[in-house]
Amino acid sequence: LKDVVKNAVLEVFEERRDWLADLLSEALLDIGLGYAIQEGERTPTVDRDEVFKTLEAGS
Repeated sequence: LKDVVKNAVLEVFEERRDWLADLLSEALLDIGLGYAIQEGERTPTVDRDEVFKTLEAGS
């Protein structure tokens, strides 16, 4: 059964490489988001007005 499933998965990915590319892309984005969340949890918080002042100054 293991070989049958393995062959079926390989066949799907060979025929639909775009699915594999999308899957890997989404996985990398999720990993990046996880790192960003962890980084945000380690940094000091700022209030909403300070964020918008900084954004407006940059535009």
